[in-house]
Amino acid sequence: MRLTKQVIILIILFAFVSAQNNASPKNTLNKKEYVYVLHGLGQGKWSMKLLALRLTKAGFKVERIGYKSINRSPQNILHDVTNQINANLPDTSYMVHFVGHSLGGLMIRAYLGNNHIANLGRVVLIGTPNQGTPLVDKYRDSWLMKLLGPMPRALGTDENSFPNSLDTPYYQVGVIAGITEIINNEKIIPGRDDGIVPLESTKLEQMTDIIIIKTNHAFLPKSRAVAEQTIAFLRNGYFKKD
Repeated sequence: MRLTKQVIILIILFAFVSAQNNASPKNTLNKKEYVYVLHGLGQGKWSMKLLALRLTKAGFKVERIGYKSINRSPQNILHDVTNQINANLPDTSYMVHFVGHSLGGLMIRAYLGNNHIANLGRVVLIGTPNQGTPLVDKYRDSWLMKLLGPMPRALGTDENSFPNSLDTPYYQVGVIAGITEIINNEKIIPGRDDGIVPLESTKLEQMTDIIIIKTNHAFLPKSRAVAEQTIAFLRNGYFKKD
């Protein structure tokens, strides 16, 4: 039976469309995505449980990395974090993201400065003192700081501090900063801050995007708004703006 010209054209068009549909999907929601979540100074995995749960409900596979930070050096902590991450890196069928609160964000930056991940996705830093905090400058020599050990004392704003020793990000990084007016510490931390970290200190010259959430430093990982913005950045590379 002879095919008409119209039928032949339809067959060719159908084959072309099918080929296009079978190509690599552009919709990132169809990709498998893995997220490492790191807590802050003096905290544990428990402090990131709610954020991890919200990420899981959004479809991400989540692993919380725990580490001891009191009476330990930045190098000791980074060694611990590195071993945990490298021991369980997913295969290349996953996109690998990182989310860190406060010191956890600095550890992510330090880790990625030393390790190349072929399937690296995006990074979200939550209340991270990327340029250090004046609180450490003020109280570095106090008995409490000495009691806490070398890690907290390395978080100052001087050029030799741990935050200021880290490499420039080569990946997409979103910064979530907190601000609060409940704590009046203008004499110690000039400008807006979350009670611990100044807004300006969270910023990176190479950051992809930044958003400000009205909450204090400790509550940032528990905030629903922070979780929603973290999910938005991991999926799209930018935060939701009103």
